[in-house]
Amino acid sequence: MGKRKKSTRKPGAPARQKVPLDTAFTCLFCHHDKSVTVRLDRKEGVAQLVCRVCDQRYQSKVNHLTEPIDIYSEWIDAADAAQKEEQTVKRHTTSSHRAVPVPASVDSDEE
Repeated sequence: MGKRKKSTRKPGAPARQKVPLDTAFTCLFCHHDKSVTVRLDRKEGVAQLVCRVCDQRYQSKVNHLTEPIDIYSEWIDAADAAQKEEQTVKRHTTSSHRAVPVPASVDSDEE
């Protein structure tokens, strides 16, 4: 009869440590490092992003999977969208107010 084999753990790779994501970010408007903080209120379903230097604010809805980096990314996207919208509004207002052609003046010598 044979012996029972001993169950042993084979030496393998160590368990991967979960690297925590950032919770303080660089502000898009004042460019200060780690001045933007994100507070998640999962119970209320709202996230608030605030810059401590220039007091820029952003608010968004959250769910149970949302992380602070997600809110920061949404803020970047919203700022880009607002900037593009502002540029298109400026183009439309400047193009609609075209210069009115001035009629040629009549010289007094011809009279």
